[in-house]
Amino acid sequence: MNKILVIDDDAAINELIKVNLELSGYVVIQAYDGTTGFALCKQEMPAVVVLDVMMPEVDGFTVAQRIRKNETTKNIPIIMLTALSQLNDKVNGFNIGVDDYLVKPFEIEELKVRIRALLKRTHQIPESASTRELLTLKDITLLPETYSVKIKDKQTKLTPIEFDIFNLLFQNHGNMVSSSQLLKDIWGYSPDDDIETIRVHIRHLRTKLDKISDGKKYIETIYGGGYKLIL
Repeated sequence: MNKILVIDDDAAINELIKVNLELSGYVVIQAYDGTTGFALCKQEMPAVVVLDVMMPEVDGFTVAQRIRKNETTKNIPIIMLTALSQLNDKVNGFNIGVDDYLVKPFEIEELKVRIRALLKRTHQIPESASTRELLTLKDITLLPETYSVKIKDKQTKLTPIEFDIFNLLFQNHGNMVSSSQLLKDIWGYSPDDDIETIRVHIRHLRTKLDKISDGKKYIETIYGGGYKLIL
């Protein structure tokens, strides 16, 4: 069974999440402060961390940074829970490496959907990897087993989300993929118009590609529409 670590200083919300996730078959580990939460994350290695932002002493942003900087925990998916709905707070979370963002008050079923989407993305082996095939087109090769992209003789490792975004653009190369399609296909649920989520991850993806692309820009922004991979 998948272990879920819930880090939230609000005991009522923490317990509500625990009870409902356990009813869905998850093993739930609880922490009520950031320091304990990070320690449990290293100790228990959960499948997903559900992390509140507004906590005393060590806030959620700091905990997320520590998780991402630690070699053993850096790839654990994080869903950030917060009463803050301002755009800058969401962008800050995604810049740190948070995978998803849910604003309080939220429906517990929505949290379950997002957890399932993260588990599917991070634990499901890509079909191409099962046959150990490489996906190659012109100068680009996708390496699904390691979530990496190779351009000519240079290679960079992506996060699972970045790899899924690039793979979707790769499979539709030359055609625009709308922001709404990216949100639906990558996150696995029908989101609201949360375009900034895509912008942040595309920016990170471009930064990594720029380091191995010898100056060529592979991702084109179609303003008001979406993105297109140019080969």
